[in-house]
Amino acid sequence: MKITLAHGSGGKSTTELIDKIFAKHLSNPVLDMMDDCAVVEGSRRIAVTTDSFVVTPLVFKGGDIGRLAVCGTVNDLLMRGAVPKYITSAFIIEEGADSELLEQLVISMAAAAKEAGVIVIAGDTKVINGSGGVYINTTGVGFVGDNTDISCRCVKNGDSVIVSGNMGDHHAAILSARMNVENNIESDCAPLVEMVSELMSNGIEIHAMRDITRGGLGTVLNELADSSGCSINIYEEKIPVSDEVRAFCKILGLDVMHMGNEGKLVVFVPSEQEQRAVEIIKKCAYGSGCTAVGSVEAGSGVILTTRLGGKKTVSVLYGEGLPRIC
Repeated sequence: MKITLAHGSGGKSTTELIDKIFAKHLSNPVLDMMDDCAVVEGSRRIAVTTDSFVVTPLVFKGGDIGRLAVCGTVNDLLMRGAVPKYITSAFIIEEGADSELLEQLVISMAAAAKEAGVIVIAGDTKVINGSGGVYINTTGVGFVGDNTDISCRCVKNGDSVIVSGNMGDHHAAILSARMNVENNIESDCAPLVEMVSELMSNGIEIHAMRDITRGGLGTVLNELADSSGCSINIYEEKIPVSDEVRAFCKILGLDVMHMGNEGKLVVFVPSEQEQRAVEIIKKCAYGSGCTAVGSVEAGSGVILTTRLGGKKTVSVLYGEGLPRIC
């Protein structure tokens, strides 16, 4: 079945679309009430984030826009030390979209939500003129412990800088799909719930965390350096990159420091806890490639020590880069 503008009219066609695809796969006691808003149990401190997902292609090696929407939202909550609980999801569907593909995306979203331990409590569907595209807007809500204070401003001199795995996987997977390049590169799209939970429950003193998405590690570290008023020093030889992504970047002249991921984080911890933090992350799903890549010192900006021992300043990503990777 092809989606038509009638499916966005609010009438019988809309009801059928919701019942046959969205309610069928995202069913839970809160959503099943089908009220105008959801009433759920809360917390004294909550974290709230919102995001929109417009990636092309909709399906790629390692994931699709449905999984991406959940993972991206959940990971944003986690980076402040929140326990993700609820997600809302609005689908904007272009006329001509295939209902079987739409259902595939919703099934993927439901599976990712289950893996992340969240439920979709509210949603919306709009159908617009177009050529079969699908866009997803989400809002995520998580609960924050009273004594939890994880923020960019908490980075301190002497902190160790740890990344949870290989850089550039998602970016390279999306670009490969668009260019019809055959390779084995898969997106790292994943929820990082276990990783963050294990760090916190094992008493690691997390000062700051960021998921490494658009703009790549270079941009994220610059934002953290600016927010904390510190200098972040990293070592090229320590930055984890798969051989295939490294070769892909070399062929196309890409800088892996500015290539995005969707299942990796950078975390700042006291230097004396570095080894323990790396060990914890390596035992978690999606953390086998974890390594410490540098440290925080007095100063400003991001400094990269190259394999040859030289030093260069790492800038933020300028220009558009690769659009619509998430």
